[in-house]
Amino acid sequence: MFVKQLYTNCLSEAAYFIESDGVAAVIDPLRDIDVYLELAQERNATIKYIFETHFHADFVSGHLELAKATGAQIIFGPDAETGFDAYVAKDNEEFAIGQLALQVLHTPGHTLESSCYLLKDENKAPYAVFTGDTLFVGDVGRPDLFSGNLTKEELAGYLYDSLNNRIKTLPDNVIVYPAHGPGSACGKNLGPNTYSTIGDEKSSNYALLATDKDKFIEEVTSGLTTPPSYFPINAKINKEGYDALQAVMDKALQPLSPAAFKEKGKFGALMLDTRPAPEFGEGFVPGSISIGLEGRFAEWAGSLLPFDQEIILVTPAGKEEETIVRMARVGFENVTGYLEGGYPAWVAAGEERDMIITVEPDELAMDLPHDNNLVIVDVRKPVEYADGHIKGAMSLPLGDMMDPGNLADFDEHLNLYVHCQGGYRSIIACSILKREGIHNLRNVDGGFNKMKNEKGLEVVQEKNVLN
Repeated sequence: MFVKQLYTNCLSEAAYFIESDGVAAVIDPLRDIDVYLELAQERNATIKYIFETHFHADFVSGHLELAKATGAQIIFGPDAETGFDAYVAKDNEEFAIGQLALQVLHTPGHTLESSCYLLKDENKAPYAVFTGDTLFVGDVGRPDLFSGNLTKEELAGYLYDSLNNRIKTLPDNVIVYPAHGPGSACGKNLGPNTYSTIGDEKSSNYALLATDKDKFIEEVTSGLTTPPSYFPINAKINKEGYDALQAVMDKALQPLSPAAFKEKGKFGALMLDTRPAPEFGEGFVPGSISIGLEGRFAEWAGSLLPFDQEIILVTPAGKEEETIVRMARVGFENVTGYLEGGYPAWVAAGEERDMIITVEPDELAMDLPHDNNLVIVDVRKPVEYADGHIKGAMSLPLGDMMDPGNLADFDEHLNLYVHCQGGYRSIIACSILKREGIHNLRNVDGGFNKMKNEKGLEVVQEKNVLN
């Protein structure tokens, strides 16, 4: 028996490769499928099945790409309705993988079609359960996504039954392999690990400790943040189908001279710069938005950028393909080119440039008592702001900033000092502000991590701020 977790940090996503006697299955694959094909080749195995735990909302799954490349059958659990050829399994149905067996456990709650897959070893003993978004380490999947006509409370009721009737009945030593780890927006507060056991979760996970259904529903549905705006787009893509990744790449990998790049931007293409945040701050194409590859790139791209507008890229040297693939993972198929030679080519062509002034927290501390027009803009999530922020700081979460209406109160006379937790999100925020014509701003280096220890900057808490 061979089981491998394939974890993608920037999406907090886990796919799985299972193999026995040359027969393999993949669970919840990403859209770029080379890693699964390479594993199959290494193991001298044939991928026979592709199992999907549900219609994912936070990434575009690779089920169609992988099925086309291997001839493997796509499997969903009960109640799934797809726009492509797939096998909808019955509850408790088993699939042979060499000497192993994978049993379908229908576990509605996160979504109606959500299913877990119980892996049984050569002796037919339960070995591991692939829980998708039904059960995470320390948490469960949120019940407020794409529930059809059902309310989140009704779905939470289904989830309670699924956990108690299907998951908690498994042996304590069964390994729990979820679809997501810490940082995922598919739950409220996932634990730090990417796998666990049934016994550990029964002893520590609030959702499995719950014994009162009504209280469980209240706890699971309270404090939910607004889901990222791209979630319904990705869920629809995963349900209905999508273009081949190679076709997306062919359209996107078009080199543009500085003049051609400028012309496309002039006629409405959104300019996206994926260089590291500090590098962007030192100089960039005016009007471009920064989302660096070094952070949770795909998630922020999906949350902030339009899916119906042409996008052109400025990337680090040699990172054009990586950028396009990572955007395709969350459903972007509208990239039409990249700046050939990157930002250095733009500079060499003598084109106009912009920059972001970055200051240390001590400069903010010195200016704060003397500048009546100074506004500290905290772009972290509300829960981060509530847990501790600089006294008087304005909370404007990054996810809300692409709506120009949220920036309407920034008059020209204001001096904006923008920060996040460490510096990645604040550069994105500054680029958005500058794109909207707001230039009287500074990025605070190191964000709140450095600011909270600076003499002259008072930290306060507001625990009543909602998540």
